[in-house]
Amino acid sequence: MRINERIRVPEVRLVGPNGETVGIVPTDQALKLAMEADLDLVEIAPQGRPPVCKLMDYGKFKYENAQKARESRRNQTNVIIKEMKLRPKIDKHDYETKKGHVVRFLGAGDKVKITIMFRGREQHRPELGFRLLQKLAEDVQELGFVESSPKQDGRNMTMVIGPHKKKADAKIDADAARASKAQERAERKAEEDAEREAAHAAGPVAQKKERRRSENLDPEIEA
Repeated sequence: MRINERIRVPEVRLVGPNGETVGIVPTDQALKLAMEADLDLVEIAPQGRPPVCKLMDYGKFKYENAQKARESRRNQTNVIIKEMKLRPKIDKHDYETKKGHVVRFLGAGDKVKITIMFRGREQHRPELGFRLLQKLAEDVQELGFVESSPKQDGRNMTMVIGPHKKKADAKIDADAARASKAQERAERKAEEDAEREAAHAAGPVAQKKERRRSENLDPEIEA
């Protein structure tokens, strides 16, 4: 952006500091108005005829824009697609293990691509893969939704499940959960330390043993 004396056109279409339209004025006059208001003359639309300029605090404007850009980068998350592969005749134990991974991925805010791999005669039974995908979608519906319906892709059948929770929100929840667990561990440790100290303080006081005459002493020798 060109500002103040760097604006060398003879006239500008001037906009006031509150967005009000002033009109077309000579550039020298616009600069004088900016100085009187302790503001800057900033060219905001150089392609205009004449160019559009606005009275503003340019330093504050740059700072606010930098803050917005920083906040935008902070909230921006890369979309990660995890993949989970299953066989159409998967056994119950393996299914539960695979489902656990899908639950973890969705809980972290990641999409999951589910691939059913058909081999041999299984390719003639696509309904097996379709039913398995439907079952998995139902089992994880609290965490995700079917973003891409099951479709045949050569020897495979694929489906994409998207998370209900955004990546940034999932990260915030995960950080909060870790902080809560750390707090619980610290409180437990403090309680255990307090119990040990109390038990030590209430323990029996060691009594001084009474000295007894040695049996090796000559009984005629007085103590």
